[in-house]
Amino acid sequence: MGKMEVTINTEYITLSALLKLSGIAKTGGEAKIMVQDGRVKVNGETETRRGRKLYEGDRVEVLQNPPVTILVKRDVY
Repeated sequence: MGKMEVTINTEYITLSALLKLSGIAKTGGEAKIMVQDGRVKVNGETETRRGRKLYEGDRVEVLQNPPVTILVKRDVY
Protein backbone atom coordinates (compact mmCIF):
# COMPACT_ATOMS: atom_id res chain seq x y z
CA MET A 1 0.00 0.00 0.00
CA GLY A 2 1.33 3.43 -0.91
CA LYS A 3 1.37 6.21 1.66
CA MET A 4 1.76 9.92 1.22
CA GLU A 5 1.35 13.09 3.22
CA VAL A 6 -0.28 16.21 1.84
CA THR A 7 0.47 19.47 3.63
CA ILE A 8 -2.12 22.24 3.56
CA ASN A 9 -1.74 25.85 4.70
CA THR A 10 -5.42 26.42 5.41
CA GLU A 11 -7.67 25.15 8.19
CA TYR A 12 -9.18 22.44 5.98
CA ILE A 13 -9.30 21.07 2.43
CA THR A 14 -12.23 19.43 0.67
CA LEU A 15 -12.01 15.78 -0.27
CA SER A 16 -12.14 16.45 -4.01
CA ALA A 17 -9.45 19.14 -3.73
CA LEU A 18 -7.22 16.73 -1.79
CA LEU A 19 -7.63 14.03 -4.43
CA LYS A 20 -6.59 16.52 -7.12
CA LEU A 21 -3.75 18.07 -5.08
CA SER A 22 -2.29 14.63 -4.33
CA GLY A 23 -2.40 13.67 -8.02
CA ILE A 24 -4.72 10.72 -7.39
CA ALA A 25 -7.42 12.38 -9.52
CA LYS A 26 -6.48 14.43 -12.57
CA THR A 27 -9.75 16.40 -12.66
CA GLY A 28 -12.63 17.32 -10.41
CA GLY A 29 -14.85 15.05 -12.48
CA GLU A 30 -12.55 12.10 -11.87
CA ALA A 31 -12.52 12.86 -8.12
CA LYS A 32 -16.33 13.05 -8.11
CA ILE A 33 -16.65 9.62 -9.74
CA MET A 34 -14.15 8.04 -7.32
CA VAL A 35 -16.11 9.35 -4.34
CA GLN A 36 -19.54 8.47 -5.78
CA ASP A 37 -18.35 4.93 -6.56
CA GLY A 38 -17.43 4.40 -2.89
CA ARG A 39 -13.71 4.07 -3.58
CA VAL A 40 -12.70 6.62 -0.93
CA LYS A 41 -12.65 6.22 2.85
CA VAL A 42 -12.05 8.95 5.42
CA ASN A 43 -10.81 7.75 8.80
CA GLY A 44 -11.93 4.21 7.97
CA GLU A 45 -15.47 5.10 6.84
CA THR A 46 -16.66 5.17 3.22
CA GLU A 47 -17.26 8.79 2.24
CA THR A 48 -19.67 9.81 -0.52
CA ARG A 49 -19.48 13.61 -0.11
CA ARG A 50 -16.79 15.12 -2.30
CA GLY A 51 -17.14 18.40 -0.38
CA ARG A 52 -16.26 16.73 2.94
CA LYS A 53 -13.93 19.00 4.89
CA LEU A 54 -10.67 17.35 5.90
CA TYR A 55 -8.55 18.63 8.75
CA GLU A 56 -5.04 17.91 10.00
CA GLY A 57 -4.74 14.29 11.08
CA ASP A 58 -7.50 12.96 8.82
CA ARG A 59 -6.62 9.82 6.87
CA VAL A 60 -7.97 9.23 3.39
CA GLU A 61 -7.78 5.78 1.80
CA VAL A 62 -8.25 5.46 -1.93
CA LEU A 63 -9.23 1.98 -3.05
CA GLN A 64 -7.40 1.60 -6.33
CA ASN A 65 -4.61 -0.62 -7.57
CA PRO A 66 -2.40 -0.22 -5.60
CA PRO A 67 -4.33 1.33 -2.69
CA VAL A 68 -3.10 4.69 -1.39
CA THR A 69 -3.39 6.24 2.07
CA ILE A 70 -3.09 10.02 2.38
CA LEU A 71 -2.44 11.78 5.71
CA VAL A 72 -3.46 15.45 5.90
CA LYS A 73 -0.88 17.66 7.60
CA ARG A 74 -1.12 21.38 8.28
CA ASP A 75 1.81 23.68 7.65
CA VAL A 76 2.24 25.83 10.76
CA TYR A 77 4.42 28.87 10.33
